[in-house]
Amino acid sequence: MKKAQTPFPATGYYGPDYFCDRKSELDQLISNIQGGNSTTLIALRRLGKTALIRHLFHHLRSKYITIYMDILPTESLGDMLNQLSTAIASEYSEKSPLGKKVWHMIKSLRPVITYDALSGTPLISIKSTPDESRETIAELFSILEEQSKPVVIAIDEFQQILEYPEKQTDAWLRSRVQQLRNVSFIFSGSQQHLMTDMFANPERPFYRSTQFMKMGKLNEEAYRDFILKKFREHSKSISEEIVAEILKWTDVHTYYVQLLCNRVFLSSGKQVTTESWKEEASKILKEQEFVFFGYRGMLTKPQWELLKAIAMDGKVFKPTSSAFIARYTLGNPATVLRSLKSLLRMELIYRENDTDGNSYYAIYDVLFGRWISR
Repeated sequence: MKKAQTPFPATGYYGPDYFCDRKSELDQLISNIQGGNSTTLIALRRLGKTALIRHLFHHLRSKYITIYMDILPTESLGDMLNQLSTAIASEYSEKSPLGKKVWHMIKSLRPVITYDALSGTPLISIKSTPDESRETIAELFSILEEQSKPVVIAIDEFQQILEYPEKQTDAWLRSRVQQLRNVSFIFSGSQQHLMTDMFANPERPFYRSTQFMKMGKLNEEAYRDFILKKFREHSKSISEEIVAEILKWTDVHTYYVQLLCNRVFLSSGKQVTTESWKEEASKILKEQEFVFFGYRGMLTKPQWELLKAIAMDGKVFKPTSSAFIARYTLGNPATVLRSLKSLLRMELIYRENDTDGNSYYAIYDVLFGRWISR
């Protein structure tokens, strides 16, 4: 496994030394798999669910066949077939027992095979009709079912299948999945309302077919100790108070914590001060300004004003209340409601519940919130 340039990689998985906590989530996933149960894993974007899956696979690899596929870029069953074929072929060479069978089947379909310029992994493209795609995916599942080791397949951003032009893809996939005894699945996604509807709605094919798991933000104390440890391992001095400031500024949101710590680690020298981390945070905001102004260009004025208002408040429990509307001059409740739905659909904001079960709205982009508040 490649070594990260700093102890705080913002993307990718570099092994357990770079991974913070998530012990309870890891234990639950392992327990589900050992019990032959599939899991629905839901988390906000950039909280580290993909890294958690990779961390899980690191622990399972000696006893399980593990396959990860991200279907967010896919638009059809044919694309899904290509992703599944590529995922298996990338992990298991033609010389391995599994790879030999999969490659033999794939080559019989006369695919176009290219190689990623950076990683060198194969990228497989198979031209097929929807019926042919279904048949080939089912054949791949059958090959996996026959393996001597149990198999775990993680399908990231699973809600994307709802966008496929092929009707009832979820029903067809459910009919195939329920026939498998040697294969368990992790269906992960960041669009909570869609994932919940797919797996908790009695009218949907995947209803109650998995164990639910909601992944929240990392425990702040555990994250603090992890950051302190990593700085000190590299002979860099940082105080608990400064780490607390960094966690507060990033809202303990994994990607933003990692990004800021990454930059501070590289630029701070031997001692991290309040001034040095704030200077790096300011640079990050400056670099992102074109993105934030881009939001304004793509939104209507009411949508833009509402986005700014939510960014300013951090959490908004009653966005159509007269107090909130008056404070930010947002017009009327009907206008706010329309803008709210649009921002949710564009995934610029999200809806979540606090520990007391109260629903609130917040902005996805922590950096945008900090930029607005300045």
